[in-house]
Amino acid sequence: MRIDEVKNVCVVGAGNMGHQIALQCALYGFKTVGTDVIPAVLEKAQQFVDGYLPGRVQKGKLTEEEAKKAKSLISFTGDLQEAVKDADLVIEAVLERVDLKRKVFIDLDKFAPPEAILATNSSYIVSSRIADVTKRPAQVCNLHFFNPALVMKLVEVVQGPHVSDQTAQCMMDFCLKIDKIPILIKKEVDGFVLNRIFAAISKEAQWMLEMGVASIEDIDKACVYGAGHPMGPFRLMDLTGIDLAYDIGMSHFYESGDRADLPTPSVVRKVTEGKFGQKTGEGWYSYKK
Repeated sequence: MRIDEVKNVCVVGAGNMGHQIALQCALYGFKTVGTDVIPAVLEKAQQFVDGYLPGRVQKGKLTEEEAKKAKSLISFTGDLQEAVKDADLVIEAVLERVDLKRKVFIDLDKFAPPEAILATNSSYIVSSRIADVTKRPAQVCNLHFFNPALVMKLVEVVQGPHVSDQTAQCMMDFCLKIDKIPILIKKEVDGFVLNRIFAAISKEAQWMLEMGVASIEDIDKACVYGAGHPMGPFRLMDLTGIDLAYDIGMSHFYESGDRADLPTPSVVRKVTEGKFGQKTGEGWYSYKK
């Protein structure tokens, strides 16, 4: 698949990341279908699109014509087979669980055209753990967008040992087409590039909190005003989901057996209390107002 052959995109998983990725594709001229198994998620995704586009017009970021065109190019459905039947590129954005992703990719391989590229937006699960359930492993890769996908420029394209040069190049070109800045990661490593760096920062921040070195607020301030980060590690966890940090930590522990990979006690408490961050209204910070 070459970039000039990519016309239709399907995004599987219409949650916060999924519907933003889908809208980004539509904004740059790709006919895009978002799909999800939960009707309420699809409804929320459509509401987001319906509110976002007029808001950008009002702020002068889009013209009426651009907004109208983007809206005509994006749609949502609960029927996976229908969503992927004409796709040239499928981007999976479901929960960070290997078993779930493998089940999704079995269906994608069955329903999507044989020449279509199947990409996963996973930030930690490498595509080689998924590609073997398909008949097209050379066309299965990581295409990792950052949250919020409509704002963050960086996209990581990961070329595992099974990914063809043509697939990797097509994904690099696709990112440029949708106004993103791609980087090519030539080896599959935990956390890829940016999350691998931030994971070390986040883990150290959590243990400083556990040891009573400084407060959540002051650790975040140190990263923002000292290191120039747009937000501190605790605020970032609230944005991406404390439950995700927990799942990633547990996944690493199950693989390595190293107790140092376990989530910190504070993360475990937050997850036990159902305080996942912004999506639940409370995490390290309160968002109830």
